[in-house]
Order: sequence, then structure tokens, then C-alpha cells
Amino acid sequence: MINYIIAEDEKPTAERLKKMVSSIALEFKHVATFDSVTSAVKWLKSNPHPNLAFFDIQLADGLSFEIFEQVEIEFPVIFTTAFNEYAIKAFKVNSIDYLLKPIDEADLQKAIQKFQKGFSQKPQALNSDSIAKALSMLTSTFKTRFVVKVGEHIRIIPVEEIACFFSSEKYTFIRTVAGRDYGIDQTLEQVALAVSPEQFFRVSRKHIIALSAIADIISYSGSRLKLKLTVKTDEDILVSREKVSEFKEWLDR
Repeated sequence: MINYIIAEDEKPTAERLKKMVSSIALEFKHVATFDSVTSAVKWLKSNPHPNLAFFDIQLADGLSFEIFEQVEIEFPVIFTTAFNEYAIKAFKVNSIDYLLKPIDEADLQKAIQKFQKGFSQKPQALNSDSIAKALSMLTSTFKTRFVVKVGEHIRIIPVEEIACFFSSEKYTFIRTVAGRDYGIDQTLEQVALAVSPEQFFRVSRKHIIALSAIADIISYSGSRLKLKLTVKTDEDILVSREKVSEFKEWLDR
């Protein structure tokens, strides 16, 4: 028997999920449902842990990620959410899968089959950086413009006019589609969290590029990729080896 729990603050959604699981996997036994972080944490601290959990990201009193901060989670989790895939992938936790609401029965069946095929890894310990990144992406509106200082003047640069962000000698710069450079106060780490992941991708330690600015992609040595942008750059822009797979997925969305 596989015991599972549900964390979902919308009762009809929780009941629908429960019925769907029952119809897909007869050996699954529902043991508890929670509508808040507080109630989930309280139950997990005083009861044997389940084999599996379905966690909605937005609960009545906060985000379900907060459960991980208060309880050591050693069982796999399937997240259910109305948030888009970029926010989910930004949160580095070893979950089985995520399901977008309204939950499709076929997607649920695939997630359960993934669990049944032997998912046994322990979820990774969370740290403050990963939590901050997730909360930023889930709760913030991405920037639509940057304010820069040009001499005695202040200029507003819409993100649509930005070809890339880059760092040089510990400073961060914007390069516009017109080829102009402007210094900004943010670090590249801060920029990466502030701009939409649908429009921008951090290809390396030194560069964040706009999808609209990519003119060509060339295979490069060491399994890397070389990018040519619609604007001139002072150095080659390379997609680091460890980023290539993720970069290709980003391009294919």
C-alpha cells in the first residue's frame, strides 16, 4: 500500500485530485489533506511520513516550499500549481514532477507512473538562496525597464531594447540593440532574477542574452556553443558546457 498526502487549499480541487488518484492507482491510500503550511507541518511532525505527497505551491497561509524549511522531507513530492514552468524549474528541489492546474488526468497518470518506476531519491536539502530565488520568481513581476544614468541625465531603457547584460571588471552593463552600453548597479545574479526567463537566459558567468538578439548559434570546442548576436560584442559569447542542455530546452519552448 502506498500512503500519500495532499496539500491543497481549494477543497474541490483536493477532492478531484483524490478521486483521480484512486481511479489511476488502486494501491494508493489517501491518509491526509491539508489546506495550509501550518497544518501540514503540524501533521508531519507528529505522524509517520507518507510514501508520496501532492503539494500545491500556493496554500492558504503561504507557499508549500516553507514546509521544507520546517520539516525534513524524505519522501518524493509532486507539485501542483497554476504557476508556469519557469518558476517551477527555478526551484531546485528533487521532486518527481509538477502538474499545471487544471490537472489533466493523463499528466497525473504519467507522474504516478514515474513514481511507480522506482523514484527513491531523497529530496535535496534546501538553502536560503534557492528559496529566495523561487519566492522571487513566484511572487514578483519581472522588470519591464531599467533606469540608467547618462552624465547628468536619467534614461529609461525598456527590456525590449536590451540585447544582453554582461559583466566586465566587476561592473555590470546593458548593451542595447543599438549597440550602446550603459552601466547598472545590479549584479548579474540580481538581473537574472529580475528579468523574464522567457526573454533572457544566463549563458555563462559573464553574459545574460536576450532571445530576440540571437543571430546565429555555432557548435564550438569542448561541447560548448558560440553565439552571434545582432549587435557587436567585445568577446566571444559562449554557452558553458554545463548550460548547453538547459539552453537548448529554453530555445525549444
